[in-house]
Amino acid sequence: MASKSERFALPAWLAATTLSAIFWWFGSGVEPQWWLTWLAPLPVLWLAPRVRAHWAALAAFVAYTAGGFNAWDYLHTYIGMPLPVTVYGICYAGILLTLCVLLFRRLLVRGHALAAALAVPTTWVAIEYINNALSPYATFFNISYTQMDALAIVQLAAVTGIWGIGFLLLLVPAAVAVQAAPQSKPRDRVVAMALTALLVIAAIAYGGWRLQAPATGTIRAGLVSLDKPTAAALNTPEGQALAARYLDAFNRLTAAGARIMFIPETSFTTTEATIPALAEFATQRDLIVGAGVAFNGDPNAKRNALMVFQPGATSPAAYYKHHLLIGLEHYTPGDSYTLLDGTPRIGLAICKDMDYHDIGNAYAARRAQLMLVPASDFVVDGWLHSRMAIMRGVESGFAVARAAHAGRLTLSDDRGRVVAEASSERSDAELVGDLPLRETHTLYTSWGDWFAWLDLAALAAWLLLALRPRD
Repeated sequence: MASKSERFALPAWLAATTLSAIFWWFGSGVEPQWWLTWLAPLPVLWLAPRVRAHWAALAAFVAYTAGGFNAWDYLHTYIGMPLPVTVYGICYAGILLTLCVLLFRRLLVRGHALAAALAVPTTWVAIEYINNALSPYATFFNISYTQMDALAIVQLAAVTGIWGIGFLLLLVPAAVAVQAAPQSKPRDRVVAMALTALLVIAAIAYGGWRLQAPATGTIRAGLVSLDKPTAAALNTPEGQALAARYLDAFNRLTAAGARIMFIPETSFTTTEATIPALAEFATQRDLIVGAGVAFNGDPNAKRNALMVFQPGATSPAAYYKHHLLIGLEHYTPGDSYTLLDGTPRIGLAICKDMDYHDIGNAYAARRAQLMLVPASDFVVDGWLHSRMAIMRGVESGFAVARAAHAGRLTLSDDRGRVVAEASSERSDAELVGDLPLRETHTLYTSWGDWFAWLDLAALAAWLLLALRPRD
């Protein structure tokens, strides 16, 4: 006859694993429900001290790997990632949660409940930071991006970067799990919950205060994305027809009051260092006009470029994409930064560049107030990829205008507010809106990844505590 603990274990394991998997399925991926991300680890953390270590680890891995299959269609079908990369992307969060749960359980059963609560977010953030440093995909699928609709929480990025958001996301369920853990001492429960409540209240209060800051100016911007033939060369009838359609759209944006307008990444292919029709339009209308182009003027160094035409300028300001999508882009990467003349201070970047902190930090150092970002997405990831760019604006203190083919057109301020948005995921799209601008300098741009380094140091301390021989 099975013992009472054995009769309890399997149903509890199945229930906890299933709940965490469901919460993670809907709380992660390309368009997550932000509030479910907070709940996702809780069932397996509750389970961890009640079953053997290997069952706790298996529950964590199965739950987050099963939930991670929400990205299969995106990674395998839309992007066409190699199978090993797809599998890694799906299993990655499961591996992270497994390590978090094992350390959490170890510290709990040794009587260190407060350390256990802190070890979960510490472990998660430390590993995400290491992954960011080593992965060619940078911060993609970082857990912080799930919170882009929770604006007060997102403001934490201005102080800690994305690492503080991830820490808070894992701390709350860990502290709640400690309250129910049979190994927890009453004093540790109180301290863990009090510390967590204090941090959450402080984060929300800071975020609410930061969101009240008035703008110092505005600029009206217009974005447009049109369906295009593959590699629409400007010197072909197809390219000329597409250029004419874009000029018609620019006329509509101008009539709507836009003073800056641009089109997505690699909208045209050209061997020329300028686009006369856009240069003429910018000068005649006294506007700033930009176009993402595949520049093939140098056969030895083909570039993914952004050309921006300003009134009266003899040649466009040019920026070359730094971070290329491995396996899909065959260009020479750029290594310089471009800031337009005059005010407001406008910086240039392209698509995947905004997945990386180095771009945000570089333009923060140049005191950019607005970034123009042509992009090209993969239909289903329009929300996620646009929000990654918006997060760079919160971290580094600039507004972002992003025009993506097969994605989203977004205008967002330096607080992460999306002031206007349109979908180009399956159709043409145009967007006009007033962008608030500020003179913003964030602590994150001054101190960098200080919070992630603090997590790495704390993780070392928790590991020593967990592995120390018993007295």
